[in-house]
Amino acid sequence: MKRLSQCPKHDFIRYFFALITLAMFVAAVLCPDRAEMFTGLKNLIWNTAKVPTNAFANGGYAGAFLSGALVCLACTLLYCLPGAKAAAPSVLGFLLTMGFTFWGISILNMWFGILGVLLYCLVKKEAPGKQANAMLFSTSLSPLYAELLLRYPAAEFRGFSWEGLAYAVVVGLVVGFLLPASLSHSPKTHKGYSLYSAAMTVGMISFFLRAVLYKLPGVALPAAPGGMEIASWNVVNIFSIVLFALCVAIAIAMGCKPKDYWRLMKHSGHGVDFIDAFGNGSFLMNVGIYGLFIVAYYNLIGANFNAVTLGCIFCMLAGCCSGSHPRNVWPCMVGYAIMSFGMKALIGADYALTINAQAIVIGLCFCSALSPIAGSYGWFWGVVASMLHYCIVTCVPDLHGGYLLYNGGFTACLVCVTFIPVLEHFCKTKEQRLAAKESK
Repeated sequence: MKRLSQCPKHDFIRYFFALITLAMFVAAVLCPDRAEMFTGLKNLIWNTAKVPTNAFANGGYAGAFLSGALVCLACTLLYCLPGAKAAAPSVLGFLLTMGFTFWGISILNMWFGILGVLLYCLVKKEAPGKQANAMLFSTSLSPLYAELLLRYPAAEFRGFSWEGLAYAVVVGLVVGFLLPASLSHSPKTHKGYSLYSAAMTVGMISFFLRAVLYKLPGVALPAAPGGMEIASWNVVNIFSIVLFALCVAIAIAMGCKPKDYWRLMKHSGHGVDFIDAFGNGSFLMNVGIYGLFIVAYYNLIGANFNAVTLGCIFCMLAGCCSGSHPRNVWPCMVGYAIMSFGMKALIGADYALTINAQAIVIGLCFCSALSPIAGSYGWFWGVVASMLHYCIVTCVPDLHGGYLLYNGGFTACLVCVTFIPVLEHFCKTKEQRLAAKESK
């Protein structure tokens, strides 16, 4: 195991992807409804996926895990292409895609945006592997591709048609072709304080598509799907806890000590690759400890453990290599709790956006993208930023029609665009305060 601690970063990340993929396959086989897993997989593939769609309701438990395993396998293979080099953004993209397999991405609808990225590589004469990250981020609009393929422009489910295929391919080519060029500019808008940087780019593209495909031609947006009540505490908790405990055990076997992980937890989370800064073992320890921390939070607030909640656990974990850890994420959780309980006390018992409401569970998941604010400026400003995120996260879907999986990530970028200039003008980071103190 100690050999893994010296393993090159790119290879170690690929091994990590393989571990997640294997865990998904094993879970599919062990689920109590495994006899129907292929029927469930078929239902998930041939179904629209407007956010949020509960994969447990449409495909069963085994079908949902099998669908996720196939998507994870495809993503892992993308990082085996010539020129592919996995790093912190790759971990982010992989875990986001893995999480969204439980409420929006399938082995069918993921490919339309990837085709667009491949077209970009062909035009620019680049090795496809160099754009593996962009391929994964292009899946953020997979629900829209499924909608175009199987229903658009009708309000009722239509099924496969050549017209629908043409819609999906054209939109996927446009999105995927524009994405690589835009991704490099996204961090400039929020100065690295939002970990879900790609959300800014795909968010703007999704607004444009909402206008062109729905608003201008007068096509009605379909209603949000139901089925959120289909849930299982056992399936979600057992899978998550076993996987994260395994990561902790492997990290310890690799030689990671508590003091090594504490060094990682003292980092602000701004502009960092945890593997480069602290090594393979500390990164894997963060996957395990941070993952268990997220699971404990969702149990504490009494979340409904459907497929969306399971997906949120891994989407929230996605920043585990880019800057998120329990020490800078807890202020985001506190901010959401303050707003939820405060608004309920102000408005009354019928207030819909309580701390364990599905929309707020999803919102908190992506509010963790603001963890570098808490790490850099202090926990108080992390709480304030998360309160701002709470206020607007449920309004953003109206702008993209409910088809952008990175809705909460885009909201985090919006918070940074307005909030970071204010912080920079009136406040100092922890490093700036320490430097000023030492200079006296």
